[in-house]
Amino acid sequence: MAEFDRRAFLQMAGLPAVAAALPGNLGKALAIPANNRTGSIADVEHVIFLMQENRSFDHYFGTLRGVRGFADPHPVKLPNGKSVWHQPDGEGELLPFRPEVPDVGKTFLPDPPHGWKDGHAAWNGGRYDAYVPNKGVQTMTHHTRDDLPYQFALADAFTVCDNYHCSLLGPTDPNRYHMWTGWVGNDGKGGGPVVTNAEAGYDWSTYPERLERNGVSWKIYQDTGTGLTKAGSWGWTSDPFIGNYGDNSLLYFHQYQNAAAGSPLADKARTGTSINAQGRDPEKLLADFRADVKAHRLPEVTWIVAPEAFTEHPNWTPDFGAWYVDQVIDILASEPEIWSKMALFITYDEEGGFFDHLVPPTPPQSSAQGKSTVSTVNEIFPGTTDNPAGPYGLGLRVPMVIVSPWTRGGWVNSQLFDHTSLIRFLEARFAGKNKDLIESNITPWRRAVTGDLTSAFDFHHPNRGRVNLPETDDFKPADLTRQPDLVPVPPADPALPKQEHGVRPARALPYALHADGHLDDATYVINFRNSGDATAVLQVWSTDPAHEPRSFTIQPGLRMSDAWTTGADGTYDLEVHGPNGFYRHFAGGSKKAVEISADYTASDLELRLEARNTGSSPVTIAIKDRYTAKTTSLRVGASARKTWDHALGRTRGWYDVTLTVSGATGFEIQYAGHLENGKESITDPVMGGLV
Repeated sequence: MAEFDRRAFLQMAGLPAVAAALPGNLGKALAIPANNRTGSIADVEHVIFLMQENRSFDHYFGTLRGVRGFADPHPVKLPNGKSVWHQPDGEGELLPFRPEVPDVGKTFLPDPPHGWKDGHAAWNGGRYDAYVPNKGVQTMTHHTRDDLPYQFALADAFTVCDNYHCSLLGPTDPNRYHMWTGWVGNDGKGGGPVVTNAEAGYDWSTYPERLERNGVSWKIYQDTGTGLTKAGSWGWTSDPFIGNYGDNSLLYFHQYQNAAAGSPLADKARTGTSINAQGRDPEKLLADFRADVKAHRLPEVTWIVAPEAFTEHPNWTPDFGAWYVDQVIDILASEPEIWSKMALFITYDEEGGFFDHLVPPTPPQSSAQGKSTVSTVNEIFPGTTDNPAGPYGLGLRVPMVIVSPWTRGGWVNSQLFDHTSLIRFLEARFAGKNKDLIESNITPWRRAVTGDLTSAFDFHHPNRGRVNLPETDDFKPADLTRQPDLVPVPPADPALPKQEHGVRPARALPYALHADGHLDDATYVINFRNSGDATAVLQVWSTDPAHEPRSFTIQPGLRMSDAWTTGADGTYDLEVHGPNGFYRHFAGGSKKAVEISADYTASDLELRLEARNTGSSPVTIAIKDRYTAKTTSLRVGASARKTWDHALGRTRGWYDVTLTVSGATGFEIQYAGHLENGKESITDPVMGGLV
């Protein structure tokens, strides 16, 4: 790609779109109206999944405008009191850094460790402070728009999900099993549970089998490499430019391995292109997909699996992946009738050992690690001699961009999702009243806390927004050989990377969460409440090393509470984190100050704080608003209550207020987050650098 184009597309960070050349028919396709026959999900006639390899969200999109990236105003604090960005490296600390190379998108970065053992060791029980010792310095590398112009432009043109997680704190295969089956055989049957890339052969049910017996058409598009049999390693080959890299994980199930030639499971999962006999020409990789799109025989559900060199798995470059993704998009765009009825989900199977700053939501393993109103059955791995016990997931955030006429316009969606959400979308589209299309493998906890991805779509008012995409001709590999690693060297003077300024339009979310606290003798009690429409996970960290991080799963309409013992000097310092920037901070000493509670009036976008003075003398509360930089004084008499109403219309529902009390040294309560009212909004102006 020309250097001019790379610079030009930087303007997409909030400035007018560039009039660049469009690949193929994409320009016309972006102007094609969505199939709006019913104004519902039923208008989606083709669902396509393209799962790439091994990249975390921050590693790719931490600098992208308007997503929860490097400018997150409330990152988790490590046990040493520093923010999660400051990862200990044995001698000091390492922050995210961009390798000093001209173009990281063309760089062959080393492959960090990304297994169950090192993943759980880095996660460290939720303390999240051991990434560099377990993953190496390359874990902290990141890209910018200059490095990933195509990936950034896709996010600007369509919808990016910035709270989409891989399903398991571990490697490729178990994460892909979640996409195709909903779990890893968690109940111990059918050869499970599987937390490694053992590929030993399994027998639990898969979602394509449900589609097949219920008359929903489906197919896997792949290259056969040297054969889709065990002798051919189920499509994996030492030649990285052919085959499927072994990423068609359905082929590790006996029912597919043993399917007779000509049967549906064999025809739809064990066939593909054979470019090895055609000079290994990458242009031939998607010939069968192209032919089916052109002939309008694309199935209702499609999975696409790339050869190793095009998966973006290190050390392969992101540019090769961008070229491959563009081939898929250009094929779809070449047929307007298909484009108008399709939804393409582009995501990554796991983080690949690359760091992401959002600590993944996990179910509590014991009462010392939190509570859940939802059953956590089959969500805790019991452990083996080779792999420690722990929660299966969720895993770290990975990129997810949804390309569709119902998702265009540069939106962000911050609802919690994982790979089982892909199955949930298929359920929402095809199940109706058919219970056989509801995947029973998905555990109660996971089904409760993750969404079905429908909130990322606008089925009622589609056809908004149009952004040009850059050419990718220069991204195609010219030399079809392996390349050596380029080992990144951390900077001598590390600093937190800058995120692009500006906000994005944001989809409405189903969350309305509450967390209020009060001192009770030698304990601090936090009361949690969920008045929203979706189950949520709240996580609590204490600066006291005696307290493990805790996780609280709360269903709509329910409450729960928990208590933390104060330090020997009576002090406490607790932080609560939840979806879409939900944040509470409670700190103080042994002297009881006032009790504060927060509530909302969603219809009016108003935050209400109530202060209760339990003492015998009046107190003055200072309320500092981060968005206006103004401080309000609230005087509360002895044994009295007083409320403070704060309008949030100007900030589109965003709030961040800190309360201190005169005479109460160390006392501080902070409330931050976004008030949802069921309507579209914007991303956090503080995160966007506008405040």
